[in-house]
Amino acid sequence: MTDLPAEFYLETVERVFQQHLLPLGRLEWRGARVEPRAIRRTALFTVEGEKDDICAVGADRGRPRILCSSVRPTMRRHHVQTGAGHYGVFNGARWRAEVYPKLRSLIQASA
Repeated sequence: MTDLPAEFYLETVERVFQQHLLPLGRLEWRGARVEPRAIRRTALFTVEGEKDDICAVGADRGRPRILCSSVRPTMRRHHVQTGAGHYGVFNGARWRAEVYPKLRSLIQASA
């Protein structure tokens, strides 16, 4: 596994989280506009950490439904991980024991 270049990370933070280009419909990748509404045949799994100190629980729950409005409701799952902060959701024992099995189950159901 390789680290992300600092420039890429900082550009992503700026474009996605500071300028809000994705929800505003102005995010581009390789010269093409990113259209989340075009996503149809995949599952959507959103995760929040109960103790997130960066993004309050519930703050992002509705956005995927709006942005990815073409994903069938039966293919959407949302999970709040108890006891986890912003980074702990995708890291360590909680990820392996509690979050990943739910994600894996959704992937298998959508195959």
